[in-house]
Amino acid sequence: MTVKEIHVPDLGDFSDVEIIEVLVAPGDEVTEEDSLITVESDKSSIEIPSPLTGVITELKVNLGDRVSQGDLILLLETGGQGTAAVPGELSAESSTTPYPSAELPATTAAVESPAAYRTSPIQSSASVPPEARPLPSIPMVSPVSRSSPTAHMLDERIKKAHASPSVRRFARELGADLNEIKGSGRKGRILKKDIQGYIKKALVKGGVGFRVAALPEVDFAKFGEVEIQALSRINKLTGANLHRNWVRIPHVTQYDQADITELEDFRRSLNKEYRDKGIKITLLSFLMKAVVSALKEYPRFNSSLDDAQENLILKHYYHIGVAVDTPAGLVVPVVREVDRKNLVEVATELGTLSAKAREGRLSPAEMQGGCFTISSLGGIGGTSFTPIVNAPEVAILGVSRATMQPVHKNDGFVPGLILPLSLSYDHRVIDGAAGARFTTFLSAMLSDTRRLLL
Repeated sequence: MTVKEIHVPDLGDFSDVEIIEVLVAPGDEVTEEDSLITVESDKSSIEIPSPLTGVITELKVNLGDRVSQGDLILLLETGGQGTAAVPGELSAESSTTPYPSAELPATTAAVESPAAYRTSPIQSSASVPPEARPLPSIPMVSPVSRSSPTAHMLDERIKKAHASPSVRRFARELGADLNEIKGSGRKGRILKKDIQGYIKKALVKGGVGFRVAALPEVDFAKFGEVEIQALSRINKLTGANLHRNWVRIPHVTQYDQADITELEDFRRSLNKEYRDKGIKITLLSFLMKAVVSALKEYPRFNSSLDDAQENLILKHYYHIGVAVDTPAGLVVPVVREVDRKNLVEVATELGTLSAKAREGRLSPAEMQGGCFTISSLGGIGGTSFTPIVNAPEVAILGVSRATMQPVHKNDGFVPGLILPLSLSYDHRVIDGAAGARFTTFLSAMLSDTRRLLL
């Protein structure tokens, strides 16, 4: 057995470059061409391979070190065959023929050289014969900052992944974990197309596998007195669902207004009529009936995307969810078959479910099956807001407090009760024109209560 010193070979114009990856450890068995370290300059990354087969006995460099030609990388115990790479002793073949990039298109012929090291296409081709010049590869951009927790976490996890420097950088930029990706290249090498396929599947599943930089940990107590208050179970569940929906769904919000002056007069007269029966008809009851009419007119708003996001599931039932503010957090009970119930029936059922919600007595079944959700802040205040779509639904209506405003009628202005509407929708299913048509139709329904009878 012979112990050989493995040095940094001639890197051309590169000097004092940073080691961004150490791909081996003492005790590892390596064969000729196996990658040892990756170095990076301000232009590109280079993977330095082993010139010999053997067992690593000692590493002489660490992650983050800066090296130049001739610096000692490691000690390698060999079987006595071959000699270690020494500065200035690379063969003519190895100095002119670069190792092929793993991510080159399949239609491009690969140029292979056993002794060559891997470089990016930044290397000048002026002094290289045409038949031996580097083949083009995918341009690389600046990687994630190496001082960030995300970069260090990813660097640690992808050390053993079988992939080229540019592919590793591509993975870091997208936050993909190479240890979770199966390579389709030679000897299981991970190619760029493998990462793209992984990302596509992750997007369909809701971002599984992505790595997001952690929020900074702050000791707030050093700035003043603090109190720790645990989140309720509903807070935790709602927060997780809202975060998922916000990340997965491309939101667009359409703002509109409805003149509900006549509707409000009609509602007050109904409440006087049903006061002795203990029935209170709220604006939400009218909104639910008007929304059902709009859903029938524009069926895509009453749909859901399938799991593959390739088909729409159009629903022929009309179950409307209403967000209810409770002491424990936000819940959404569902009133079923709103289209088959009259205004009084809708108001009665909504009142019963809202009371159960505030008392924490809703069953899971009473919060499932919704087609469309209404979130009203009218009793609190505000002029408008952006509600988050309640997946798997594709749209949600936000309602703010109605205010008296001048309304132009009959060549003059009269006071009118104006209700702000905020419609958020999934832009994968609904485009902007449809969103505007929906709110325009809904506004017309609310402005003339006679239309609810149609």
